[in-house]
Amino acid sequence: MPEQTQRLNFSLILLGNAVLGTPMPMLIILGGLAGAMLAPSSEFAILPVSVQMMAGMLTAAPMSVFMGKYGRKLGFLLGATIAALGGALGLYSLFYENFYTLCLAHASMGSALVCFGYFRFAAAEVVSESWRPKAISFTLGSGLVAALVGPEVFIYSKDFFSPIPFAGAYGAITVLSVIGCLPILALRLRETNNSGQLSGDEKTASVGEIVRRPAVFTAILCAAISFGVMVLLMAPTPLAMVGCGFTDVQAGDVIRWHVIAMFAPSFFTGSLISRFGSSKIISCGLLMLCLSSAIAIAGIELTNFYLSLILLGLGWNFGFIGATNMLNENLSAGERSVVQGANDSLIALVSTLASFGSGILISSFSWTAVAVTVLPLVLIAFAGLIFLRPRVRSVA
Repeated sequence: MPEQTQRLNFSLILLGNAVLGTPMPMLIILGGLAGAMLAPSSEFAILPVSVQMMAGMLTAAPMSVFMGKYGRKLGFLLGATIAALGGALGLYSLFYENFYTLCLAHASMGSALVCFGYFRFAAAEVVSESWRPKAISFTLGSGLVAALVGPEVFIYSKDFFSPIPFAGAYGAITVLSVIGCLPILALRLRETNNSGQLSGDEKTASVGEIVRRPAVFTAILCAAISFGVMVLLMAPTPLAMVGCGFTDVQAGDVIRWHVIAMFAPSFFTGSLISRFGSSKIISCGLLMLCLSSAIAIAGIELTNFYLSLILLGLGWNFGFIGATNMLNENLSAGERSVVQGANDSLIALVSTLASFGSGILISSFSWTAVAVTVLPLVLIAFAGLIFLRPRVRSVA
């Protein structure tokens, strides 16, 4: 692929990821608050977020296979279409006060978000091999636009259909999804060559063998736990803050800085990985997740929420990008569509369980109970990384 085409494709991927990723922080806020408004009881307040995660779990692998067969471009356009329909369904749900269609709306957007997660792999595929760690980092870094713009869009759109709260924000998601199709339509990607993929006869055995490689297993474990811990602590944050007497605007600002922390370091995380290696960067990320939990346990002041969620975002960035790079550099071109799908399915499964778990913990126990649960999960990832480190080095 000519260098000029590589640059064009990479720029369009960054732009598409930035626009289509903007609803993500909005959904963090909307899922809990709109859910609490329509839910039949408080125990179901976070159900829309949980259903969103579950839909991502169920569609991650099929979406990866779809992209492997029909190409990234059609896959991203499909995801944008699903997101637009989800926003419209969310708007309908608030107008007619239907909790069940609200859950269906979030299921649609969960499928779309897991689709947009493949932008990081698409970016690595359109650049030279030496630039892949930075390409993954910059692609996730483009999510900084989502961190800055998403909460602002939420604030200015949520009362657009006043007196129906939050309805305008769902309408804004539909508009953003349509706009996000434009850079995707301009992509100039090669047609997918199925001959490089695993055959149907050997797919199941091959995936099992691939996942048993120490480097691949470690990457999937650390990515899943980094993502799951982030969801566990992030999903109930707006509800916890409102329950502690803070406003939804303050909760939105905490989420804004959390998402900034998730994506802003991405502009140099790739360089750090190139210099120090994936394992050390993942370890730093896991340590920050532990600190985030400790600060959340320490108190429920506004400062605690800010510091805890910022550290949560930083820990996710180092852990998830490090694990993504470790996985990508240990897969051949023919293995990627299947194993990446399995990887993202597991991440979505862990995130779904974390979301359901956080809802149970916050409604039945407390915010502190949510934070305490983080620690043993991070220790599992640390144990896997330490135990497999010598074998990971030998494979990588």
